[in-house]
Amino acid sequence: MMEKRLQIVVSGRVQGVWYRASTRSQAQSLGLLGKVWNRSDGRVEIVAEGLEGALQKLLAWCLEGPPRARVDSLEKRWSSATGEFDEFNIT
Repeated sequence: MMEKRLQIVVSGRVQGVWYRASTRSQAQSLGLLGKVWNRSDGRVEIVAEGLEGALQKLLAWCLEGPPRARVDSLEKRWSSATGEFDEFNIT
């Protein structure tokens, strides 16, 4: 099965509410590789690679996020995996 890459930008109350740590935990439990970071504009960006089904599950989770988060909108972009990651990190 071919691996894919998913880039997600999440808007709302997503900084200071454990969104990055929770995303890393979700991604790791799904066997995904990549990274998550806070953007200077208050949003959170995620780049994840792995099987499409696992990426779809991460995407669904990102719509809700952790309990203290409020997700207002989400942008996503699919592409082919690059294989550049060897784990899932918070940067």
